Amino acid sequence: MNKRTPVSKIMTKDPISVNLSQNLRDVVRIFHERNIHHIPVVSGTEVIGLLSKNDIERISFVNKVDEGGLETSIYDMLSIDQVMTSEVETVEESEHIKVAAEILARGKFHALPVLKEKKLSGIVTSTDMINHLLEQYN
Repeated sequence: MNKRTPVSKIMTKDPISVNLSQNLRDVVRIFHERNIHHIPVVSGTEVIGLLSKNDIERISFVNKVDEGGLETSIYDMLSIDQVMTSEVETVEESEHIKVAAEILARGKFHALPVLKEKKLSGIVTSTDMINHLLEQYN
């Protein structure tokens, strides 16, 4: 196992991101169409937050309708910055995988935006870490 492998080797490159001018309906559509679980939120080129599918499901659960359907008007009442995690940790793409794994192992996040020269260049998730570990056993 190479202990000096950079995060850039296992991250998803050029991840989908959203900005504060978009609405939560856009985010929900992206989660469903792309089958992803985390979306970085950017302002210009700066990462200012992270949205997870769990964030959306949490507000959707609060807004369930008694008939078993799901009322989605909550998406029009809240903005991205009200739902996103704003104190998100990031890693540089040259950082060793071990550093990202240590952050993820703390359990506060399941995904980390990856930066190159302070700009979003990728995203690394807990699943990426598990897949990398599994590759070491092949």
